[in-house]
Amino acid sequence: MTERQVILWDKIRNFEIDDLDSSFTFTDRLARENDWSLEYSLRAVYEYKRFLFLIVISDFPLTPSDQIDQVWHLHLLYTQSYWIDFCKHTMHKDIHHGPTKGSEEKSLFKEQYLKTLEFYESIFSKKPPNDIWVDVDTRFKEIHFTRVNRHKNWILPKLLFKK
Repeated sequence: MTERQVILWDKIRNFEIDDLDSSFTFTDRLARENDWSLEYSLRAVYEYKRFLFLIVISDFPLTPSDQIDQVWHLHLLYTQSYWIDFCKHTMHKDIHHGPTKGSEEKSLFKEQYLKTLEFYESIFSKKPPNDIWVDVDTRFKEIHFTRVNRHKNWILPKLLFKK
């Protein structure tokens, strides 16, 4: 990393996403909404910060893991924190989250995701954690989510039968 990048990464890394005066913080909500442990949520937030740093310093499009995307979606709901505190005052760049146009973009996002993993490793000199940054096939094969109220509904896995 260049000296300028090191300074920027330190600012992003040290950005406090949680409102410390709140009894239900951003990370608490992230954990609850995704059924993650608090520890895993904190790690996902850290990787989210790494991803946004990579976006700021790259000159090509990047694609997040699903876990990073969940952090990003939630952070976008905290509009003051995201747009003013993080984008404007910390990164000094507006980072927009563009929606997918559908399955016709799947190969494009696969390529971008692979490039993101390579860029991550080149900048941070290590592989991204594979429990947050899954392999490309898993990233684009296993995501078929529906929002479910788990207080009113049970969730049972489908049984797989071989024919």
